Amino acid sequence: QSKGKKPLFVQLVLDNIWSLYEAVMKRDKEKIEKIVTSLGLRIGARESRHADPKVHLNAICSQWLPISDAVLSMVCDKIPSPLDITAERVEKLMCVGARTFDSLPPETQELKSAFMKCSSEGTAPVIVFVSKMFPVDAKALPQNKPR
Repeated sequence: QSKGKKPLFVQLVLDNIWSLYEAVMKRDKEKIEKIVTSLGLRIGARESRHADPKVHLNAICSQWLPISDAVLSMVCDKIPSPLDITAERVEKLMCVGARTFDSLPPETQELKSAFMKCSSEGTAPVIVFVSKMFPVDAKALPQNKPR
């Protein structure tokens, strides 16, 4: 950067996004048309003529860089396979509060093996796990409290 060169990420990614954003906000039709044709996108006339330039920008970006595909591929790459779960982890997920796995009804305990198999057979039970997450300040976590 000391020689006036931009970092590679800026050159390859950010400059293109900024260029698109600037062209749409300034309503530079020639530049927008050039970008859209070079990316091979099809933008509807309704979005192109909309009074709000953000609608046009959203239409271009949702085709060029679809967030749903990016999130799904990231989840598939980063989240471990459910088949790799340990028996202890399954027991913790099935128990609520201070209850132990042994205190659960026998029918519920039998679901442990089905939980670990993740079977898609027609006879396998359907198990749904619902989790509610609460944001907590990092200072409030037990490992960060002063002793």
